[in-house]
Amino acid sequence: METLLGFLTSALWVILGIGLLVFIHELGHFLAAKYFGMRVEQFSIGFPPKIFSRQVGETEYVIGATPLGGYVRVSGMLDESLDSDSIRQEPEPHDYRAKPVWQRMIFITAGVIFNAILAVLIFAGISFAEGDVYIPMEDVESVYVMPGGIAADMGMKTGDQVLTMNGRPVERFGTLMNLNTVVEKDTLRLTVRRDGATVPLYISRDSIIKKVTRLNNSDRPELRGQAIGLGIDPPTVSQVSEGYPADSVGIVGGDRIVGVNRDTVRYFEELIYHVNTAPSDTMEVRWLRPDSIEAVPGSGVAQTVSSTDAGTVYAAALVTQTRDGRRIIGVAGPTQGSYDVKREPYSLAGAVVAGANQTWDFTRTTVLSLQRVITGQDDPRDSLGGPVKIVEITSSAAAAGPSHFWRIVAILSITLAIMNILPIPALDGGHLVFLLYEIVTRREPSTRFRLMAQQIGMILLLAFITFLIFNDLMRL
Repeated sequence: METLLGFLTSALWVILGIGLLVFIHELGHFLAAKYFGMRVEQFSIGFPPKIFSRQVGETEYVIGATPLGGYVRVSGMLDESLDSDSIRQEPEPHDYRAKPVWQRMIFITAGVIFNAILAVLIFAGISFAEGDVYIPMEDVESVYVMPGGIAADMGMKTGDQVLTMNGRPVERFGTLMNLNTVVEKDTLRLTVRRDGATVPLYISRDSIIKKVTRLNNSDRPELRGQAIGLGIDPPTVSQVSEGYPADSVGIVGGDRIVGVNRDTVRYFEELIYHVNTAPSDTMEVRWLRPDSIEAVPGSGVAQTVSSTDAGTVYAAALVTQTRDGRRIIGVAGPTQGSYDVKREPYSLAGAVVAGANQTWDFTRTTVLSLQRVITGQDDPRDSLGGPVKIVEITSSAAAAGPSHFWRIVAILSITLAIMNILPIPALDGGHLVFLLYEIVTRREPSTRFRLMAQQIGMILLLAFITFLIFNDLMRL
């Protein structure tokens, strides 16, 4: 019952996220059409078959059973329906083709513009609600470097202290973890202090992007979404989930995990790494309990290893659980480490600016990744995700909390805008190309040519979606 409830909850969040993106996109087209006096015959969220429809005035409002997109059908436009009857007649004043080219261009691009605006508003809302939260780099004396991450590839080592990034002092730890900032230049250059000496390190942007793509689709679950591979949190437990492996052996909040099997643990991210790379799901975990915590491990599962001035060290064998391809033992890391987390509130205007900047950063990174796929620098099988991947990411983000969910929705909105503006017939970008041709030549492409282009575009689009779904299923 609990599993079914969890599935239904995740499904509802996915439907909410994807439905909102489609609705906002089509709303942009709809409002532009209405503003310029175009007749909107149909406003649909989802593709046929219909599960709901209602005629209001001249427009039929539809909800389709296939939630892969939507459409706004206006009179006198050759769209994805490939219905050419209306464009063979003389245009009516309310027809799409009766309007000036600049109005048609605004109508075509309105969906993309609305998706971009939605991303800005979501990022702005998160910024306004959470403020500018950061960890001052001056408080971070050393970092943990996860094997196999970008930091390890460029030569960083656990215990390094980061001094500069691309020639400038690093003021915030988050700067190192922000992929958009990391790929800002062709080469990422860091200087670190190691054993009293200053060490220069560097890695190319191409290498970073290849690594991120590979890790996000690999069998390295501990590095998915954490491709930089840095950590600073101590392995202090703030909370233990009831019924999970850590709870079963008596670990409680305030304990400090100090070892997994024969490996020493000094950082919480190091704990995650060792749990996920252990030879089997069964492993020995050791933890230090300060004398200030009166509770003792229950059920006789844990054994006392040693006593120190800092407290008592216990050890117990446990069997991990798996969630989203990752092993977990059911502990949460410290809410605050040996550093002070700074929070500076945003004004409303400042939050909007921050939202616009984040939207631009993600747009630039997405375009760069897409460019690498198109030019053959990256394998599309590793770089692209389809409907199954979107559902997986959205449901995981929803489980992580509202902020994570809405951030993913904003990123997906940016991705939807970019994909729709590509110059492919049957997409907004394809219609835009026809309009640009009309501006240059002062005449429309022939109906026959547009029909053929739309048919080819639809075939390519369906083939592409099929490839993405098949690719997603192969990676499950």
